[in-house]
Amino acid sequence: MHRVGSAGNTASSTRPRKEKRFTYVLNYADDTKHCAGINCLALWKSTSDGGDYLYTGSRDGTLKRWALDESTATCSATFESHVDWVNDAVLAGDNTLVSCSSDTTLKTWNCLSEGACTGTLRHHSDYVTCLATAENNSNIVASGGLGGEVFIWDLEAALTPASKSGEQMDDDCSNGISTGGSSLPVSGLRSISSSNSISTHPSQSPGYVPTAAKGHKESVYALAMNGSGTLLVSGGTEKVVRVWDPRSGSKTMKLKGHTDNIRALLLDSSGRYCLSGSSDSMIRLWDLGQQRCIHSYAVHTDSVWALASTPTFSHVYSGGRDMSLYLTDLATRESLLLCTEEYPVLQLALHDDSIWIAMTDSSVHRWPIEGHNPQKVFQRGGSFLAGNLSFSRARVSLEGSTPIPVFKEPKLTIWGNPGIVQHEILNNRRHVLTKDSVGSVKLWEITRGIVVEDYGKVSFEEKKEELFEMVSIPPWFTIDTRLGSLSVHLDTPQCFSAEMYSVDLNISGKPEDDKVNLGRETLKGLLVHWLTKRRQKSGPQASANGDMLPGRDVAARSLSHSRIEVDGNAENDSSVYPPFEFSTVSPPSIITEGSHGGPWRKKITDLDGTEDEKDFPWWCLDCVLNNRLPPRENTKCSFYLHPCEGATVQILTQGKLSAPRILRIHKVVNYVIEKMLLEKPLDNASTEGTFPPGGHLPHSSAGDIPFRSGLKSWQKLRPSIEILCNNQVLSPDMSLATVRAYIWKKPEDLVLNYRVVQGK
Repeated sequence: MHRVGSAGNTASSTRPRKEKRFTYVLNYADDTKHCAGINCLALWKSTSDGGDYLYTGSRDGTLKRWALDESTATCSATFESHVDWVNDAVLAGDNTLVSCSSDTTLKTWNCLSEGACTGTLRHHSDYVTCLATAENNSNIVASGGLGGEVFIWDLEAALTPASKSGEQMDDDCSNGISTGGSSLPVSGLRSISSSNSISTHPSQSPGYVPTAAKGHKESVYALAMNGSGTLLVSGGTEKVVRVWDPRSGSKTMKLKGHTDNIRALLLDSSGRYCLSGSSDSMIRLWDLGQQRCIHSYAVHTDSVWALASTPTFSHVYSGGRDMSLYLTDLATRESLLLCTEEYPVLQLALHDDSIWIAMTDSSVHRWPIEGHNPQKVFQRGGSFLAGNLSFSRARVSLEGSTPIPVFKEPKLTIWGNPGIVQHEILNNRRHVLTKDSVGSVKLWEITRGIVVEDYGKVSFEEKKEELFEMVSIPPWFTIDTRLGSLSVHLDTPQCFSAEMYSVDLNISGKPEDDKVNLGRETLKGLLVHWLTKRRQKSGPQASANGDMLPGRDVAARSLSHSRIEVDGNAENDSSVYPPFEFSTVSPPSIITEGSHGGPWRKKITDLDGTEDEKDFPWWCLDCVLNNRLPPRENTKCSFYLHPCEGATVQILTQGKLSAPRILRIHKVVNYVIEKMLLEKPLDNASTEGTFPPGGHLPHSSAGDIPFRSGLKSWQKLRPSIEILCNNQVLSPDMSLATVRAYIWKKPEDLVLNYRVVQGK
């Protein structure tokens, strides 16, 4: 698993030292498919339309609803709000889906909605890994996570405040319930410490607190609950099965026997028998009345990660790291290999006479298994007797007596997109080369969020070398692929450090030497839909030149930065240049947070214009609405300009020069020529006759450095000048930053030399 740096809330309402991050996720053109492993499955039969639906939760951070019939599965909705892996999902009540995530939250959804989150439950301190619900008491949901915490939630009590009040919780309250991206008031907030005493946090708003089952000292990976919700079992890295009364959170017993992490648990409806699957490759059957293990089954050759039982608890289906699905008769110990997959099995779900299998791949398979009469499958032969020692299956496998699977092909496959497993940010800082899980290499343009080249299955390293450019642009973003796709992270002020000339971006209708800030224009492109809807809602009173940030909070933040800069070159409106226009067919999703609640995720086209500083980082809004950029460093390059050794022509250059990093060498050539052609210094030169005030190289945003009007007759006599660095002649198109990075290669100030080329 992985950790999200931006997840979670700050402990106080003051702005933390590190500003909140703004992330956007580049979605695939076919957004109806998952692009990372499927961690969970949930089946639901609608009482309103009678349809069968499958819900899948993925490591790509989304859930999807699939409408099922005998031969097809059609994606009918994507549930998007989690900002990290979705680890588990259960159905509660008539039409409520509950999910949990590595973003430390639980979220609730209406099963038949278009994907809007109806509530967010926050109380875990670390990844939430598993859920359990009671079949006959669907108002109760239990959650467990890596923090060793197990909570039992009364959904009705937890979510009732959402319909009673629209007020918001205090800033950054880490325990509570929020809906639609905003936190909601609740009552009676308590936290139970490790000593089981109850302590109050006066700085936090009152709120509903779930019942805590205290006792785990390490991570919890699996939960199960009986039908009436009176019994809860949990397991994890402590290698023991703990049994709880979920009504009080009290411990009733602890069952020892496994020698490695417990990864899967099942309870029969009565609550007497429990099945556990472990990383020790064993399945154990426990009699909770006798408080002991009554059977152990050595079926797998590696970790057992998923279990599913028949309604009568007579047979168990199991899968795991060995990529195999087994059926075991719990009474006779007879086992049968039903099928093998190409990837480890993460989750199972029985559906009529078939079973759904979720894997670390982004696809889901439906296999025929004679689910109504599992004993019928054994009549096909090929069964073996499960051993009772963990090494017995491995030993049998080594002896060459591996069983033959009963079924060769799944009856239905829900295909996913191959996830990205390797990436490289190219030197131009606009393109990213990726390789996916099937070996296909693609080139993404991250300022537009699209694939610009699909190279197919070629060598990633060779393609990276082929695309190499000798150009130096500051790293203004970072990338990770933990969600199976490209997540582009923008942090202030680094994201505003890169600039390019408009001519290099092929922006027509703009002076070719105008500087374009890549971070600012990318934010404009991402938030253009939000800004358009915002102005539509605000009406004619909105300023045509951008509207100021709402509320005193952001204004106060901005004033606290005495060095904040206004980008004078950029047009302060909602227009977006073509190199920064994001696709509306497969729009990216943003992951961010503001001054209230935790991080959230939504497609840029789904923003409704009501989001403000409570939802977005203040610096994003200050940039897009007010055209203000934070203080930036390393935008200038200092250098010395000397004649080559033995040169007959010299110009007056004393001291150090300074110019924008992106200044091209041909501008330096023009500067040298102009100094040669002038009989006296430029009007705006310093008293030394070498540079303008401040020691900066003259730079015009509208073109080359201007010559004096009286020198037009000299144009025909312009000498040919070469600029060198480390005795290497520089291309006129090189920037100062590129020369420093690839030619100079020293920490000291750059030294350039010039010479007149004869005969040119």
